[in-house]
Amino acid sequence: MADGSGNRVRSTGGPVVHGFPHLETVRSAITALYRRLSYDGVRGYATSLAPVDAAFSDQDDLHLGAQRVARAVVQHLHLPDARMIVGFRTMEHAAGVELAAGPEYFVELNDRFRTHRRDIGAALAHEVTHVLLHRLGLEFPGTRDNEILTDTVTTYLGAGWLLLDAFREDAVSSQKLGYLTPEEFGYVLAKRAFAFDEDPSPWFTSPQAYEAFTAGRKRALRDTRQPPLAAAGRADRHRYAKDRRHAQDRPGAPAAPGAPYAFESGPAGPGVSFACPTCHQRIRVPVRGRVRARCGLCRTVLDCDT
Repeated sequence: MADGSGNRVRSTGGPVVHGFPHLETVRSAITALYRRLSYDGVRGYATSLAPVDAAFSDQDDLHLGAQRVARAVVQHLHLPDARMIVGFRTMEHAAGVELAAGPEYFVELNDRFRTHRRDIGAALAHEVTHVLLHRLGLEFPGTRDNEILTDTVTTYLGAGWLLLDAFREDAVSSQKLGYLTPEEFGYVLAKRAFAFDEDPSPWFTSPQAYEAFTAGRKRALRDTRQPPLAAAGRADRHRYAKDRRHAQDRPGAPAAPGAPYAFESGPAGPGVSFACPTCHQRIRVPVRGRVRARCGLCRTVLDCDT
């Protein structure tokens, strides 16, 4: 949650919302990240934050350990001149950071982290990403969307697997950090895994986090198998062909409800537009059978059957 002077990561001990209610905002956040950092900038985060760098045992000194993990997150997010001063106090939210000019930033963690140290890295990852986005001048309007942006960027840049691993749920209790649902964290983490050929599953200590990653990965795979992509399944291809005939018979007619593509007419002939499965920027290709397209934003090469 955010106010005029700072940003806070939310935690919940009550019922956890599941599914993909924020998916469109998540996709917009991935697009915005690529536009702000560029392809080369995003590729600079090809290696995720290592579990050992976020490890925090009960034997570690509380304040020295928190400072160590904060430095590791700062270095991972390429903020070498940002200094995090970490403190603990009684508060409603899990953590908060005051966004100022820097180079020093004051991060406050909920007192409960004194005895729940395994999740300190997750809270710090979210707060340090707020600092990164502040310096980049990247934000979404409204608290909710801006926090979704922060969770998405934290995860896509390789530190947010900690936020998903902080999710635990059983018959009598639950815990989740951040604004995304567990499955949405899994979705973004899968997007990152596809882009960087990475498998984060060995890092999870929470069985529920692994299950959420599996569900998110399944949803992310659907993005890579939607028409006009050549990898689309038979049923989707059949629907696409039907919609294409309809568009040819009625130029300018809107696409069928829920279709992930839109047919367009232009001086160069009919075309179809759709979202890049990697960065979700819209791509337009001609309707003329097998076509290879390259996304101008994330440079993904796509095999299409239009």
